[in-house]
Amino acid sequence: MTTDPFAAVRPLLAEHAEIERALADPAVHADAGRARTLGRRYAELNRVVGAYRAWEQARDDAGAAAELAELDAELAAELPALREAETAATETLRRVLVPRDPDDGRDVILEIKAGEGGEESALFAGDLLRMYLRYAERQGWSTQVLEATETDLGGYKDVQVAIKARSVSDPAEGVWAHLKYEGGVHRVQRVPVTETQGRIHTSAAGVLVFPEVDDPGEVEIDPNDLRVDVYRSSGPGGQSVNTTDSAVRITHLPTGIVVSMQNEKSQLQNKEQAMRVLRARLLAAQQEAAAAEAADLRRSQVRTVDRSERIRTYNFPENRIADHRTGYKAYNLDHVLDGDLEPVVRSAIDADEAARLAAAGA
Repeated sequence: MTTDPFAAVRPLLAEHAEIERALADPAVHADAGRARTLGRRYAELNRVVGAYRAWEQARDDAGAAAELAELDAELAAELPALREAETAATETLRRVLVPRDPDDGRDVILEIKAGEGGEESALFAGDLLRMYLRYAERQGWSTQVLEATETDLGGYKDVQVAIKARSVSDPAEGVWAHLKYEGGVHRVQRVPVTETQGRIHTSAAGVLVFPEVDDPGEVEIDPNDLRVDVYRSSGPGGQSVNTTDSAVRITHLPTGIVVSMQNEKSQLQNKEQAMRVLRARLLAAQQEAAAAEAADLRRSQVRTVDRSERIRTYNFPENRIADHRTGYKAYNLDHVLDGDLEPVVRSAIDADEAARLAAAGA
């Protein structure tokens, strides 16, 4: 009897079949959050099931050809190619079995904060926002600016945007799978619009990325742990832009996390958006705490806006983009800022995959 070196896949095949049956039940789809969570796991298991079946087929084809090769010259001639196909299928299956981030299929909430550099940093934050919005458009994702604090020159002190995939058949193509590497400090080198002597300045903006919570039940929030303040919304320079107290600030007392929203005209809508962001931040905090306890911290996002802790540099005079974690460098900064971000993101994805494969083989 032929042994199965991937027998550990069988529980995953059973889970895949169980989720498939659940998703066929209309009652499951009455709970959109649960249906989305199940759908994300089903898509993740699809990769394993497809790779396993392809491996089984390649193994069986090569085995049958080997048994009959002495009797059939044509099969003997095909055997090397069949063995090669089996080896390739084995490698593919090995790759998909390497544990990956369970959040890869999630949508994200991305926040950009101006840091050192004053108005120039705020303008650069605006450049980053446009870059991500255009990148999302190229990927076929939808975007929604949840909150934005603009400056007099059109920059942003702080902006939060939700980025959602219309559908994800493969978690590796999810929004979080791509944008989780953007968390950290982004440094810019250029001549600011406010500079009269033509000198190149260096400033920084921080990017935070959180996986969005599909089902509010994933993150338990005790209403007694929240302090909700309402106030009048304001625009650039602090001038009032609303005559009612529609802006909302929610403080989660146990963690000290504060979320403010004023973009919507309705206090209720602002509160709903604030809770959406709060759940995402709490989920990220819970996951980081669990990972730290397990001594296997998955995330390396920089939480402080300090240009000394940079992940990437945008050099305008040289039209150069450089990622300091992966070593990626290119001289097409103008294209990157116009949304051609995929090669930069891909360098991070490839580096992460290589590290996971190395760890799995250790």
